[in-house]
Amino acid sequence: MGEQPLLELAGISVSFDGFMALKNLDLKLAAGELRAVIGPNGAGKTTFLDVITGKVRPQAGDVRFQGRSLVGRKEHQIARLGIGRKFQSPRVFEQLSVQENLALAVSQPKTPVGLLGNHLTPAQRQRIQQLLGVINLSSRAHHRAGSLSHGQKQWLEIGMLVVQDPQLLLVDEPVAGLSDVETERTADLLKSLAGNHTVLVIEHDMEFIRRLQTQVTVLHQGQVLCEGSMEQVQADPQVVEVYLGTSHQEQL
Repeated sequence: MGEQPLLELAGISVSFDGFMALKNLDLKLAAGELRAVIGPNGAGKTTFLDVITGKVRPQAGDVRFQGRSLVGRKEHQIARLGIGRKFQSPRVFEQLSVQENLALAVSQPKTPVGLLGNHLTPAQRQRIQQLLGVINLSSRAHHRAGSLSHGQKQWLEIGMLVVQDPQLLLVDEPVAGLSDVETERTADLLKSLAGNHTVLVIEHDMEFIRRLQTQVTVLHQGQVLCEGSMEQVQADPQVVEVYLGTSHQEQL
């Protein structure tokens, strides 16, 4: 039983009006793993996340999380099983402070903001303080989220997911529009979360992927083209060919 992957996609196919977004896609993720997924535009990366989270139902194949099929379950049911998704644009409550955003994410049931402080357990308060340090926002705890830089908002949203303690964290293009320093810090943040969480990151930025120092899956035309370390992937003739003529070519 110890061999069972945390997440397994088997033979997943998704078609939109005759266009095959995903074709017989297979992928396995082990518990505690950090995995990067790359691929040119149109490779099926977002559809791949949509299938895992229940937004899109595949025409064929199965998605299993801890041995249970996710196909046919609603998005909120899948989230409750322990899968958190971070979208490309940060979704934070700009009028609330950084700390209040985290408190709202962790509080169950969701309560009016004025009551938040009273509804948190000591363990939850401690978790929020600890997480503020992890996401580099301790000094901004009482600042409005709207005053943060784009990168800091990304970290806050990652924190809002992590504070809910999902087993699997799906992170979609977290460094688009970030400065070099923010990009480096985001890579380090995601690396620090792996182990306690399983983290799957989709990204275009090759320097960022390189900094993650982890297993890379390359998608192309809805299929897995190859998997391996960044060095192995960059040396693969198929990958080089797929990226030829794109802005990524000089980065490969």
